[in-house]
Amino acid sequence: MPGLLLRTLSGENMAERPVWLMRQAGRYLPEYRALRASKGGFLNLVYDSEAAAEITLQPIRRFGFDGAILFSDILIVPYAMGQDLEFLVGEGPHMSPRLLDAALTSLTAVPGRLSPIYETVRLVKAALPGDKTMLGFAGSPWTIATYMVAGEGSRDQHDTRALAYRDPAGFQAIIDAIVGVTVEYLIGQIQAGAEAVQLFDSWAGSLAPSEFERWVIAPNAAIVRQLKAKIPNVPIIGFPKGAGEKLGAYARETGVDAIGVDETIDPVWAARELPPGMPVQGNLDPLLLLAGGEELDRQALRVLEAFADRPHVFNLGHGIGQTTPIEHVEQLLALVRSWKR
Repeated sequence: MPGLLLRTLSGENMAERPVWLMRQAGRYLPEYRALRASKGGFLNLVYDSEAAAEITLQPIRRFGFDGAILFSDILIVPYAMGQDLEFLVGEGPHMSPRLLDAALTSLTAVPGRLSPIYETVRLVKAALPGDKTMLGFAGSPWTIATYMVAGEGSRDQHDTRALAYRDPAGFQAIIDAIVGVTVEYLIGQIQAGAEAVQLFDSWAGSLAPSEFERWVIAPNAAIVRQLKAKIPNVPIIGFPKGAGEKLGAYARETGVDAIGVDETIDPVWAARELPPGMPVQGNLDPLLLLAGGEELDRQALRVLEAFADRPHVFNLGHGIGQTTPIEHVEQLLALVRSWKR
């Protein structure tokens, strides 16, 4: 029988709420820090399938989360498309050649860079308890394009937004290429054992409404449409971080099965404005988890009660912070698991 998370993502409003946390496998865990210290850089971990599988499973063993999210990175897709990728300490990811300076056609695809990720999924799925759900993921085209164009993350995605205005046809070609690789990447994850997938659009909030329609809604809809044509029954979670009032249009128009909500959205508003019956995931502020105490319980309960009348996956509004105390995670889980609809 499918686990609590998979049943919720499939549209069942369960009495108990499944819970997993974005970045649940990471630097707040001492076992992660120990393994990373033994392996070296971040990409070394991602491309060591046994190590990546172990990292994926660490928070399941410690906390019993309902979902195991693949340990990888959204920038594996442009890496497979032919850009070089490195993670610099204190600076984050750098990609080259950046598409401000080079043509998309100058890149030589290296599809073999995806194969170790599929092996990680296979290893995790083989070790995962039957009541837990294996979650795959990919970055959404707009967010991936911002890194491919600028070569790094930026505060307001200035270079990428300017390129999209200046050369919309050229930028559309970049988006279309990302869509194609992303569909194949997600199919590969699902064939390896992923039971649901999430599309992360981390920089969706930087776009004006008309541009949001073109560069967020349309490409994500294309991914959903193409993926469901090949594999129709795997739930897809869309997470357009920062979408604000555009969240409703995203939920209605992309075809995703469930919608991730960030912490800037009032859960009462989201429960009212999102399509009736659509599964929602979120949306506790990660800083509340960092702070702990009575306010953590109060705000977590507010989220649970706001989404009581629809399928709800309890999660954060974005990734867990690296200095979050483990006892605060345990506090949150005790509350969520004691709550009943």
